[in-house]
Amino acid sequence: MSYSVGQVAGFAGVTVRTLHHYDEIGLLVPGGRSHAGHRRYDDADLERLQRILFYRELGFPLDEVAALLDDPDADPRAHLRRQHELLTARIDRLQKMAAAVEQAMEARRMGTDLTPEERFEVFGDKDPEQYAEEAEHRWGGTEAYAESQRRAARYTKEDWKRVKAEADEWGERYAAVVAAGEPPTGEAAMDLAEEHRRHIGTYYFACPYEMHRCLGEMYVADERFKAFYDSLRPGLAEHLKDAVLANAARHGG
Repeated sequence: MSYSVGQVAGFAGVTVRTLHHYDEIGLLVPGGRSHAGHRRYDDADLERLQRILFYRELGFPLDEVAALLDDPDADPRAHLRRQHELLTARIDRLQKMAAAVEQAMEARRMGTDLTPEERFEVFGDKDPEQYAEEAEHRWGGTEAYAESQRRAARYTKEDWKRVKAEADEWGERYAAVVAAGEPPTGEAAMDLAEEHRRHIGTYYFACPYEMHRCLGEMYVADERFKAFYDSLRPGLAEHLKDAVLANAARHGG
């Protein structure tokens, strides 16, 4: 039995464009073609795709995935051990920091220097004070939290308006990318993910790719952040997470 590219995309939860890209780079070349020249995937192709997605979920770049699948000298266990060590170290080092900096961006330092009226004018009904106590209690001792506070303390109401306007405009453009069916691994989404990272670095704290990857994971893991991003467009949180990971991978992060 063989399957069309659309069927495989539905099975695997990926986009047709992603499967086309995998074919173009030789990572997943379908085993057959229809009389009309359309891609047809067999069971062996589906098994290979499952392995590709497994390694991608672990953060392996596509060139390493290809080596693991096609290089007879590659030792998958060694690669997995190395990746496990990297992931464990990253989680241990960045989990609290990542949560702290995002909470801080939405929390007290975004509003403590504004009057209640000014906070409402800038943020509307999304009161940044609501997470302040929790953020400070859990992550107040981190350097990232302190840095975000130092920067935010210098911002005026007009500064916050500019920051929020840029974020809102970015959100509209990213929602349009999702609505257009662009894949998170596409150039448009990755460029917006890079813009998102630079926005954080400009207004809050230095955000290297490793930290941005951790933040991307949190946009899905934390229901509050997931709800915020999905309010811009359903499915945007998951899409952004994948775009953040893909952008970090293309920059070697």
